[in-house]
Amino acid sequence: MIKLGLKAPAFTLPDKDGVEHSLSQYAGKWVVLFFYPRDNTPGCTIESCKFRDMQSKFEKLGAVILGVSKDSEKSHEKFADKYDLNFTLLSDPDTKMMEAYGVWQKKKMMGKEYMGIVRSSYLIDPSGKVAKVYDKVKPISHPGEVLADLQELSS
Repeated sequence: MIKLGLKAPAFTLPDKDGVEHSLSQYAGKWVVLFFYPRDNTPGCTIESCKFRDMQSKFEKLGAVILGVSKDSEKSHEKFADKYDLNFTLLSDPDTKMMEAYGVWQKKKMMGKEYMGIVRSSYLIDPSGKVAKVYDKVKPISHPGEVLADLQELSS
């Protein structure tokens, strides 16, 4: 995980339409960067829909929401269309960006070890520094927690 106050690692990743997004293009804005394991899974769907429902509140505070997973652009397109997601989903199939943020980690389930995404988020301030780190995120309450922190930090 990246520490508070440090410059957030730069990235350039494609969205569901193949349009590339870089952290630098959001200079001057707050960025909510949330990492989730997989499109169309229960927790990821809950978290994404909560961000969708609160998106206008984030926007009023000058924040953009970027969701990141290993899923393909095509998978993101289907996921965004199915749930009417109104924010950008980025595809990181080679996991380089996720590794830079420390969210691509060894996980264990039913005795088997594998590499995967640890559900976590970063709130990046308008100067590109990490303002808040969220690890071990609970999908249902996390978007509200980030919004509350953003309201406090941006006032």
